[in-house]
Amino acid sequence: MRRRLTNNELFNYLIDKSNEKFEGWDFSYIERTGRMQEFPLTWNYRNKVMREMYGISSLLDMGTGGGEFLSTLSPLPKYTCATEGYVSNISIARNRLEPLGVKVYKVEDDEELPFNDETFELVINKHESYSPKEVRRILDNNGIFITQQVGGLNDKEINEILEASVEFIDWNLKNAVAELEEVGLNIFEQREDLVKTRFYDIGAIVYYLKAIPWQVPDFTIEKYFDKLLKIHNMIEKLGYVDFTCHRFFIMANKE
Repeated sequence: MRRRLTNNELFNYLIDKSNEKFEGWDFSYIERTGRMQEFPLTWNYRNKVMREMYGISSLLDMGTGGGEFLSTLSPLPKYTCATEGYVSNISIARNRLEPLGVKVYKVEDDEELPFNDETFELVINKHESYSPKEVRRILDNNGIFITQQVGGLNDKEINEILEASVEFIDWNLKNAVAELEEVGLNIFEQREDLVKTRFYDIGAIVYYLKAIPWQVPDFTIEKYFDKLLKIHNMIEKLGYVDFTCHRFFIMANKE
């Protein structure tokens, strides 16, 4: 007779499946099967970028990950560059982007970008840290900066359940706008959303936390085993668990 997994057996199975290798900046392992779903935002980052790409000759993608997003933009400007700070992603990004004519730079310090003043007509940044002063320096006259950021309230419930501190709680639209305006950039579009990210199993959450180690810096399955089991039981009861998805979007130019 066919036997269903017990709750503990299912938990152990899902935890074991979370060991799938993570490369670049690609959550498709848990997204393509619907195990994790982000609720839609009130803007589309790709559309915003594509609209500003028309007719430009220089573009920088800050924090390109494995080049997943940049490689889908076509046609790319003649001079297109990317930066990445996570060592494991460098070779992935170069393998994907160099055949497209994109040079990928390893960057370890946001305050020291390897570009001359006024180099880029468009600088894009999705979920990556940046120095407002450096962004302004490398932007061409009338150049545009587009960023979508993960806000400090993002996934706060995970930290609350795990009883882990929240590192960047004050990172929000208001503070980011103030930093950019302080260096002389003009904000001409801004928006902030608090929606939800839905997870359907504990394995997807563990995989996710391994991929974003800054959310819970000391995360290990062993250390948080009892708390993870608590989340698993919540999912078993309701069918899913929702966490806050905090995003904000800014477009600025150098007048």
